[in-house]
Amino acid sequence: MGINFMPACGVKTSAAPLVARLPMPTFVVTLRLPDSFDEDFIALIPSHRDFINRLLADHIIEAYAISADRSRGWVTMNGESAAAVRAVVEQFPLYQYLRHIEIDELFIFDSAAARFPRISLN
Repeated sequence: MGINFMPACGVKTSAAPLVARLPMPTFVVTLRLPDSFDEDFIALIPSHRDFINRLLADHIIEAYAISADRSRGWVTMNGESAAAVRAVVEQFPLYQYLRHIEIDELFIFDSAAARFPRISLN
């Protein structure tokens, strides 16, 4: 299963000869999970977690959380548009079980993780 996600596009500015990258918008996705989890749902959890982990590694997903009562989830994602984010969410292995999906573009997304430079093992 491939991840269909468009990277940020470069924009050439007249003020500088360098290609500048526009920041990709960030969205929070609110998910409503089913009231109970059947065997088919539980069987999909490992592949769902693998998919989420790949998106985290690729910095498509910035944060992923499920409430303690397992009724709701929140996913902070980078994407060109709400439609692009929805297209990725529709690839989640557990997508067919989600009762409600709400996507909101964020004006500000700040986190402790974003404040530290990424470590390079070179």
